[in-house]
Amino acid sequence: MKDPTKHHERQERLYRMYKEFFDKAERERRWNPLRDVPYDRISDNTPESLITVAETFCAVESFLPDYVSQGLNVVRPYFGQAWFSANWAYEESKHSLALMEYLMRSGRRTPQQMFELQNRLMEVSWKLPFHTARQMTIYGCFQEMSTFVIYVKQEQRAKAAGDDCLAAIFRLNARDEIAHCRFYEDVVKVLLDEDRHGTLVDISHVAKNFEMPGVGIVPNYDDRIAVMREEGKVDRAVFFQKVFFPVLKYLGVTRQELQEAAWTERDRIQCVSAAE
Repeated sequence: MKDPTKHHERQERLYRMYKEFFDKAERERRWNPLRDVPYDRISDNTPESLITVAETFCAVESFLPDYVSQGLNVVRPYFGQAWFSANWAYEESKHSLALMEYLMRSGRRTPQQMFELQNRLMEVSWKLPFHTARQMTIYGCFQEMSTFVIYVKQEQRAKAAGDDCLAAIFRLNARDEIAHCRFYEDVVKVLLDEDRHGTLVDISHVAKNFEMPGVGIVPNYDDRIAVMREEGKVDRAVFFQKVFFPVLKYLGVTRQELQEAAWTERDRIQCVSAAE
């Protein structure tokens, strides 16, 4: 049974965190994908590999209706986090809009190609990779940090290619992604305070089973990944170095206690199975 006192305390903490997130976003990060992106500085010489990266992220962002409808309900009992999810959706929609406008205005993709891609994307739907609010919050930490790392790498590549427009889009998107990651991480800190062992078990579980949201649903995803792997995609080794360990450090979690929690949970499950 849910403890009313603990529920109320978490409600208040998450609401304060959301207010701080929202206020900082309004003061420092708000941008308009139609007015604040330098579309007049698109390069004609941007390599196709970079265009593929932009198109792939545009495609992944296009599942926003699924992310919102399924993810929002998981955290619905805590309105501070639920409101964050609504704000997250607004910011992510700008990422997709900016990338789609870039692809069409650059002439590298026609409007017909982009709308045909959108139609193909809507033939399938994204499903929750995990089914508890705590696990999905942890997933948010890893997913947002992964995307941040990729966007930063692609911004550098776009600058090197002389495409100031695409570099600006990647930079603006990356700035939003790291802000989202920090909010998720701060929520996980709250969860660690409430139930450290259970949260550590979930961190281990999510990290072990982590996949980016486009896997299996974006058309030609394997071919796209082959291109992105050469252009700075987060593979498993980079995931641990640039995503997993930095997230653990921010959370104040050591690898040793994470491993010990996973071992303890494994032993508990084995004992339960043996008893049955």
